Amino acid sequence: MFIETRGNNGIKAKSVEFSYAIMNPSASFGGLYVPEKLPKIDFDFLQLATKKSFKQITLDVLELFNIDIDKSVLEEAVSLYDNFDNKENPVPLRQIKNDLFVNELYHGPTRAFKDMALQPFGHILSNVAQKQNQDYLILAATSGDTGPATLDTFANKKNIKVACLYPNGGTSDVQRLQMVTQEGKNLKIIGIEGNFDDAQNALKTLLASQTFKEKLEKSNIKLSAANSVNFGRIIFQIIYHIFAYVSLLKQNCLSLGESFYQIVPSGNFGNALGAYYAKKMGLPIEKILIASNINNILTDLITKGEYDLRERELLLTTSPAMDILISSNVERVLFDKYGASRCKEMMEELKENKHYKLSSDELKALQEDFSAVYCDDDFAKQIIKEFASEDYIMDPHTATCLKAYNELKEKNIPCVLCSTAEWTKFAPTMLNAIKSDDIKYSDKEALEGINNSLHVKTPECISSLFEKKVLHDKVVVKADIEKEILEFIK
Repeated sequence: MFIETRGNNGIKAKSVEFSYAIMNPSASFGGLYVPEKLPKIDFDFLQLATKKSFKQITLDVLELFNIDIDKSVLEEAVSLYDNFDNKENPVPLRQIKNDLFVNELYHGPTRAFKDMALQPFGHILSNVAQKQNQDYLILAATSGDTGPATLDTFANKKNIKVACLYPNGGTSDVQRLQMVTQEGKNLKIIGIEGNFDDAQNALKTLLASQTFKEKLEKSNIKLSAANSVNFGRIIFQIIYHIFAYVSLLKQNCLSLGESFYQIVPSGNFGNALGAYYAKKMGLPIEKILIASNINNILTDLITKGEYDLRERELLLTTSPAMDILISSNVERVLFDKYGASRCKEMMEELKENKHYKLSSDELKALQEDFSAVYCDDDFAKQIIKEFASEDYIMDPHTATCLKAYNELKEKNIPCVLCSTAEWTKFAPTMLNAIKSDDIKYSDKEALEGINNSLHVKTPECISSLFEKKVLHDKVVVKADIEKEILEFIK
């Protein structure tokens, strides 16, 4: 069963099943749904997992959660990993230093880690909607990768319409083209004048708006979301952290029970939350090391115990998926550490005063599981160039993790870093890094430049984008988002 991070308002049910939580992700007082309790994984589970595929381990973990989705539907959902680059190993673990391993999470159809959760999640959500014989509008806000992955998984799915919001000018050209060339008749892509936080705030406002829901209901449509506010995303983000450990065991890089560091480049904190839940379930993670860019709100929270937006403006960087100041999934950790009442208090303080502060005991509890650091664009570019010269290509988000690797690890144990996107999505930054220049390349010429200089090939799903017709060119101010979506519904 699932409960609410800010407590119950006396109107909603005090606990709900998984299918309800994913179809209705907005909980009491604007909170989020979380599992009432987490299942445990023991050493027997991990030992047996060394003889299983990623798909089998995924089904095993879902079975532990005992969610109210038919096993046949889960099997169909998990079979979508067969569409990744290597169906036998959709999540390769690559060793790049003696004690450093990269969990490559981007080998799906849109070349970003969001496919890991959204491919199966889209199938499950559509299936629940069909079972209910109910039409749903799925909202998504994106800083660049959630949008393409959401649109891909829901394109032409029955009983589903999708409205996807992205910050105009705040994504790479490739990410934008992945969205605006989408052909599914059930999809609406809207650029907004603003940044990702504006898009996410618009999404949260609409999810919580009774009048918006009533307008949708006139067309017999209900509302849900594809962002990681939806636990249907998070449940799949737990699994690849477990699989990374199993891969280390398979490669004889550690022995059963030995711990490792998990390094996560973090913006909205869903990936880090997945690691936190895996740790609580029994995975021997020594600590979760958070890497941020100069939008270092998470570093401040984890090192100083303060979440302070009062004098802060969002800064645009070359790792745009981390250009976020309001990290939704921090709330789930606050709830888990301090309870619903305190979580609600902090979330209200953030909304009203743009600030909350942890007590010294609360900070100590947070630091038991997390350490954090941040870096600037120059550091990331330097790392990209260094590893490219050693024949390993990593994107700008992955590169930030090396700052955490260099500065935060305290024990001589393996480190696994999450690589969240393929280099092809950020080609101009990649070419600037490799050539040590600051020329403004288009994505197309940058891809060609990297193909030639590093002798790598751009996947067809990326190179073909430049020949596709733009079908969604609407850009609106924030005030017009609701109107635009309602026009689409008509």
